[in-house]
Amino acid sequence: MEPVYYNADAVRRVLSWPLVNDAVEQALKAVINVKQPNEAGAYVDQPARIVTKADPSKLLLAMPAFVGNYKLSGEASSTNSLACKLVTSFSSNQQRKPPLPSVAAHIMLFDVDTGELSAIMAGTDITTWRTVAASIVATKYLYLRRFAEERALHVAIVGCGVQGQLHARAMCANFKVQQLSLYNRTTAKATQLAKQLAAEFAQTQIEVCATAAEAVQQADVICVATYADVALFAAKDLRATVGAGEVAFGEIAADIYAESLVYVDSMENAAKELQDLPAPIVAAVGSVILQQNYPAANALTIFQSMGMASEDACVAEAVRRALQKKNTL
Repeated sequence: MEPVYYNADAVRRVLSWPLVNDAVEQALKAVINVKQPNEAGAYVDQPARIVTKADPSKLLLAMPAFVGNYKLSGEASSTNSLACKLVTSFSSNQQRKPPLPSVAAHIMLFDVDTGELSAIMAGTDITTWRTVAASIVATKYLYLRRFAEERALHVAIVGCGVQGQLHARAMCANFKVQQLSLYNRTTAKATQLAKQLAAEFAQTQIEVCATAAEAVQQADVICVATYADVALFAAKDLRATVGAGEVAFGEIAADIYAESLVYVDSMENAAKELQDLPAPIVAAVGSVILQQNYPAANALTIFQSMGMASEDACVAEAVRRALQKKNTL
């Protein structure tokens, strides 16, 4: 049987926060049992990502994963997924005329019984959404589960590029966000985003801040979505918060790490990729979910998101099933 191809338009038709959040949460829980099949729970085998260089600015990344015995929301039985995401990163594409995307991704899904390629799926949107969904799941379990009742949040977005924009929308869509503070190096981009969000989320007060330090001062949750190599804010600027989002070392001052509990998506990946992290790692988020060992109410926490192939596999499987159901209606 020829593999089915799902293009970007097809994928976008079924992407939703409930679907992606659930799939990512399943991956975060499954990765706790790395390479250890367990009849009572899900498990993962995901080798380190493979990077092939055509030249320093032209990269091909391969991210394979097997996720076993996991259960997606709404499904009657558990499933297994074998997948590999291929990503190209060509930074010079932006200088082409007309410009092309710098990053392109496709996810290959394989039949777990025969090994045959069963589907090829456009993966760029899945990558963006699953990255943000990891922040949503981390916020849910590292911050909101500390408290007995639902509460309104003050969220700060530091960096208003693609990831920052989707983080802002996802936070407002998934939580009761009372106030949203935006910061971007070029203020015009933050101002434009503020106007768009005001039309989409009328119940949220939105402000554009002149500095990152100003944006985070009263925030409960901070989403850092920049690649700055200097610290954008320090411990004195914070209240007790969970740092959700992609966090690069240079963006956060060392004194914040000194006061924080650091959580990751994968302990195995962290051991390889975060060797220079200026703070010990407490646990993987999946362990917190399974053991219900939530941080103290006044704890300062950081979620260091690296991104996992198992997340891609689970989300791609959820997308495929949603498309199959849509096509049978």
